Amino acid sequence: MTPLDYDYLQKILKDRSGLMLSADKKYLLESRLLPLARKMGLPGISELVQKMRSGSEAVTHDVVEAMTTNETFFFRDKTPFDHFKDSVIPELIKARAGRRSLRIWCAASSTGQEPYSLAMILKEKAAELAGWRIEIIATDLSPEVLEKSRAGLYTQFEVQRGLPIQFLVKYFKQTGTMWQLNADVRSMVQFRPFNLLQDFAPLGKFDVIFCRNVLIYFDQATKSDIFNRLMKANEPDGYLFLGAAETVVGLTESYKVCPKRRGVYLPNVAAPSTASSIAAGGLKPVSFAGR
Repeated sequence: MTPLDYDYLQKILKDRSGLMLSADKKYLLESRLLPLARKMGLPGISELVQKMRSGSEAVTHDVVEAMTTNETFFFRDKTPFDHFKDSVIPELIKARAGRRSLRIWCAASSTGQEPYSLAMILKEKAAELAGWRIEIIATDLSPEVLEKSRAGLYTQFEVQRGLPIQFLVKYFKQTGTMWQLNADVRSMVQFRPFNLLQDFAPLGKFDVIFCRNVLIYFDQATKSDIFNRLMKANEPDGYLFLGAAETVVGLTESYKVCPKRRGVYLPNVAAPSTASSIAAGGLKPVSFAGR
């Protein structure tokens, strides 16, 4: 791989996904793209780049897919999910008592473990949320991982990573060597393709946004821009959850730290009326009526 090849890949990845590769990440490119090149019958990365330069959109898609990190697991880092269950949802139940609805966005949702973790938490609170309209929107850049997410089918290894045994027994059925999430939990999450570099406005407003473990791959200017746009998509009294290695400090004034809640941030705006929330077209809410 020549320096020109590396520069070309850096630009494509930043433009298509926001992924920023520093000069010392050559090993990461090689480890992920060499297997892809060989799968295509190509001798190396330079030949892969030649196909991309020739206008092969399919090859470019496969390169972006290979470089997008899809590491995730159920209830990852645990503490944010405890805050969601023990503090955020009880507070929102009080704050939204008038409209009896909640909208939650999981950005960069990968293979679905994060939004399904939230869905299971809300299932556990079904009695408190009886009659409420709940929308969990999960988005990701990759159509492939979204397809896997919708199936809700996971390996033994995947369900052993972070998933409480009582939830495995209660919400999953074994299918051969795999475990499938029950249909009623799967139906609570709506998966759709979305790039964080796109305009957020069509998605509408959200009470809670999970945008965890993805911004670490972006440069500072892109992070700041995303934070500013996330704030506009967040209800003024809503919540933003970030990953353990992520922060808004020094990057934006749009959010402030939520005291005593690690990984949770609050929109840094005066709180106007939140009586209504803009629903995105074609998104069907889940109702807990009669449960």
